[in-house]
Amino acid sequence: MYSISEASSELGVTPHSLRYYEKEGIITPDRSPSGVREYTESHMKWLKFVLKLRETQMPISTIKKYTALFLEGDHTMEERLSLLEEHQRNIQEQLQTLSSTNEMLNNKIGSYKRVMAEHTSDS
Repeated sequence: MYSISEASSELGVTPHSLRYYEKEGIITPDRSPSGVREYTESHMKWLKFVLKLRETQMPISTIKKYTALFLEGDHTMEERLSLLEEHQRNIQEQLQTLSSTNEMLNNKIGSYKRVMAEHTSDS
C-alpha cells in the first residue's frame, strides 16, 4: 500500500493531481479505517496508464469516459478499444508532425552552421 505522498512521489505527480483524478472519478483509492487514502499496486498500475494517456494529450474528458466504460464491465470492451485506437491515431499524427518539424529544424540548424562556418573562415 502507498500513502498519497508515497504514490505521488513514485508517479512523479503532486498529491493534488491524485486528489483531482479521484474527484473526476478516474481513480478510487482504498481508505484506511481512519479515512486515509491507500493506493494498491493495482491503483498504481492504473495511474501509470492514465499518466501515459495524459502525456500523449488525451483529454481528461476522454480518460473519464474510458474509466467509466472500464468500470461498467467487459460489455464495453469494443467502445474502449475504439477510444484507444482513436488516441493511437492521434499519437501517430503527432509523431509525423514532430518528425517533419525535426527535419525542418535540422535543415535550418545546418544552414546556420554553414553560414557561421563561412564567416569564421573568412575572418
